[in-house]
Amino acid sequence: MINKMVYENITYEQLLSLLPALFTGLLLGIFFFAGLWWTVRRGAKSERPVIWFFASFILRTTLTLSALYWISDGQWLRLVVCLLGFTVARIVVQVITRSPRESIAQKESGHAP
Repeated sequence: MINKMVYENITYEQLLSLLPALFTGLLLGIFFFAGLWWTVRRGAKSERPVIWFFASFILRTTLTLSALYWISDGQWLRLVVCLLGFTVARIVVQVITRSPRESIAQKESGHAP
């Protein structure tokens, strides 16, 4: 009953107005998770990894939460759509940054020994 009410009240224009939130979520996710990947690679080689990890965490989290707050504009549906884009970006970055060894191991793991 509730789902029917939600779907009947959403217009085509409202769906189109959610596209910027989805796109922003994708960009935020790419920024956050690619930044995390970059930080791990850079921090592992650094003499002071704590500074890299802490500064990266503060920067990525502050920018991401600020952008989520700004794009949602007090509307829960925009926030949910933005978080959906953020989650999709996580999967995309995870696939792109996968090492060649992991790809080969996953392909071979489906075979019997």
